[in-house]
Amino acid sequence: MNHPGFHIAVIMERRALTNRWQTHAWEAIGIVPDPGDAATPRVLRQDAASTQWLHGGFEAELHRDEAENYYLNLSAAQACVFVIWRMEEDLAVPKFVTLSYGEAARFMEASEQVDTTPMPGDMRDRLGEFVAEHYKPEPKRRSRPPSFRGAKRG
Repeated sequence: MNHPGFHIAVIMERRALTNRWQTHAWEAIGIVPDPGDAATPRVLRQDAASTQWLHGGFEAELHRDEAENYYLNLSAAQACVFVIWRMEEDLAVPKFVTLSYGEAARFMEASEQVDTTPMPGDMRDRLGEFVAEHYKPEPKRRSRPPSFRGAKRG
């Protein structure tokens, strides 16, 4: 089955720290459309304070059974892209990207490193169209027990 999605590249940043226990910190700081030539990581920018790496070749696929989790993402104050990454030698390497709160939560529960980056407007719009087409809220099934409806006083 062919799933719609977004071809993206992840920008990872290594920042120098002035800390006696840790010399630097890694963080996913953004996503861009995949340029198609970023299969191997490459340095985008480097100075004394930080280095930014571009990692391409990712696809954030959309699945109907995750529509509620996409809806939750879009309903947040800032819709985001979740980037799951691991350290490989001295480089932080993204392994997976998702737009689903549920998928991101499952990775966090498995003790994976998960960062968020802001979702670009065009991606948010296309995801909104997918959610409008595939997300159907479940009807409420539970009613209040009679003891909570209030007593008649007379």
